[in-house]
Amino acid sequence: MRTENPQLAMTATQSAAVLALLSPLLRALEMLALIARHLHPPDIGKVVASIGLPEEALRSARAGQPAWAEALAGVAGPLDTACGAALQAFAHLRAALDEGGDMRAIYRALRLLPEALAALYPLASVLPAVNQFFLDPALRSDQDLQRLLLRAPVRDSTGVMHVGSGERGGFWLYVPEHYAPDRAWPLVAALHGGSGTGRQFLWSWLRDARSRGAILAAPTSTQNTWALQGSDPDTPNLLRMLDYIQSRWNLDATRLLLTGMSDGGTFAYVLGLASHSPFTHLAPVSAAFHPLLVQLADPDRMRGLPIQIIHGALDWMFPVELAQQAQHYLASAGAAVTLREVDDLSHAYPRELNGAILHWLATTGAAQPSAP
Repeated sequence: MRTENPQLAMTATQSAAVLALLSPLLRALEMLALIARHLHPPDIGKVVASIGLPEEALRSARAGQPAWAEALAGVAGPLDTACGAALQAFAHLRAALDEGGDMRAIYRALRLLPEALAALYPLASVLPAVNQFFLDPALRSDQDLQRLLLRAPVRDSTGVMHVGSGERGGFWLYVPEHYAPDRAWPLVAALHGGSGTGRQFLWSWLRDARSRGAILAAPTSTQNTWALQGSDPDTPNLLRMLDYIQSRWNLDATRLLLTGMSDGGTFAYVLGLASHSPFTHLAPVSAAFHPLLVQLADPDRMRGLPIQIIHGALDWMFPVELAQQAQHYLASAGAAVTLREVDDLSHAYPRELNGAILHWLATTGAAQPSAP
């Protein structure tokens, strides 16, 4: 996914054409993200109906685009790919609803959103509207931050990259374009849900890592989901991932967050509670929990371990009572645990809470090892 900055010299007419396409494209992407955030089986039809037909404006704008100058192929290509993925997502989504709202088909449609974001992201360093889009909405008015990231140089050691010979067992990595080795940077290791991949889940966190200055790793499980029973090839694989990152970038060893969604959140418990775990903070989201995880944990590891649990009150896959049970057992074992129940959250990822998680990571000290 390494890319050179595309040619910036555009005529006024070409700039207007880019803006005419970007406006409906960015709105369509925001609407897909809204659907993904509020994905609750009984309400999915109402949620989709509430956004109208944003794909119609995008389709019209795409059809009306003039021929692009060859020098602007680096802009036109990513825009067209992102538009195609967004339009395909809406087409599949509406087809799934017309056929009765099969949730598997809806999930497949929404997986095209990360594809659109991945195509669009290389333009964040050259187009102000895209630069702003890939920022936390709470920080989009920060002019200094926008200037810092706009026109950021392309370097092999920053941006989005993949490490590994394939998706399974590999990981996606984002290093902020303004990374400098003279200070230690926090790390977010974000584990996808059972049917996902690191390639997809990276985009649940990228804008927040980019906005707030964190290195982001999104690994893919070695099997179809994380090793929650039987043999465990994922733990050594994730430890190798961490070693790789630490050997090349300056990480803050007191700010190593392990988080994850659904099965990824459950595996964050498994690895995060282990006595040998290097991660300093845990933030499982919409995860399952079993008291045996605490019973098998090292008491010294548990003592003062910062854990933030996030769970939806509407979760239909893992009822919120599991999170309440987790808070009780973890607190009883001495962890510094908090639970945030989100009233309107089903079994979906609450991307709007990433900023609060990063603030918690920055302001909550890691557990101190007990004296020998």
